[in-house]
Amino acid sequence: MPSPLKIIFAGTPDFAARHLQGLIDSTHEIVAVYCPEDKPAGRGKKLTPCAVKQLALAHDIAVEQPKNFKDPSDQNTLASYHADVMVVVAYGLLLPKVILDTPRLGCVNVHGSLLPRWRGAAPIQRAVEAGDAQTGVTIMQMDEGLDTGAMISKACCDISVDETSSSLYEKLALLGPDALVQTLNLMSDGQAQAEPQDDQLANYAHKLNKDEAILDWQISAEILERKIRAYQPWPFAQIHLIDEKQQLQRIKVWQADVVTGDSSKAPGTILSADKAGIIVQCGNNALRLTRLQAPGKKPMAVADILNGRSEWFMAGTPICGHD
Repeated sequence: MPSPLKIIFAGTPDFAARHLQGLIDSTHEIVAVYCPEDKPAGRGKKLTPCAVKQLALAHDIAVEQPKNFKDPSDQNTLASYHADVMVVVAYGLLLPKVILDTPRLGCVNVHGSLLPRWRGAAPIQRAVEAGDAQTGVTIMQMDEGLDTGAMISKACCDISVDETSSSLYEKLALLGPDALVQTLNLMSDGQAQAEPQDDQLANYAHKLNKDEAILDWQISAEILERKIRAYQPWPFAQIHLIDEKQQLQRIKVWQADVVTGDSSKAPGTILSADKAGIIVQCGNNALRLTRLQAPGKKPMAVADILNGRSEWFMAGTPICGHD
């Protein structure tokens, strides 16, 4: 039985809270939880604690919310907990060297990819977008670089052909906590061995932005289909069209598949529109849109949308491409 470690946990969203729950359920002791300051949320813009803070308070765990760690008083507060290790999961704040060196065993991070592939802010989404066959979580010893620390352990999972970022997130949220606890058990017994990353194999998962969610029909249908799955639940792939009132309609694309196109038609041209789907020519092959969401509406099968808005999708007409 490994000796219990005294742990400081730092994180913010639900993904991090799942890992905190895994530690709460383990034999290790959570001495404090760190998270960002409460932020306005909802229509009333009421200050709302993040998922990690809510879970910590529910278990009577001390919560610290420093703006950053530049103030020596915040550094001293963290040191006063005499933690063996600090676990960081989607925290959102950079840790200076003085913090990385404070816990006896340093700081470890749970990252949602098989490092060194997909360092950075959006590893789950970029893995789906790239068509990777496999991903996972990496538990690494943190250093001053961005996801560059030595790797202590990995846990892998397959990416299915219909995987969305939402479904892959769920897989990793189940995979990560067990991998974290097992890694901490090894660290407690002095059996953990960290492997340096090969920087030559590294690539970077850039943060998503709304502009790239607008489908660019010049791209191949295969790539666009992956983007549609990668951008769920945010920023959601979109098509833009001008309606009969000359108003711009931003329509979210929930589901599509790749079909044979007509290379004689310009990318963005609607080849056909019926209850089976709306087929749009792409740079290579075509994309059949099967589930869409009009502004202010729920996601619907294309057949239902065509019943009320068939004039938006006339064969031979173009759909607006990327701005």
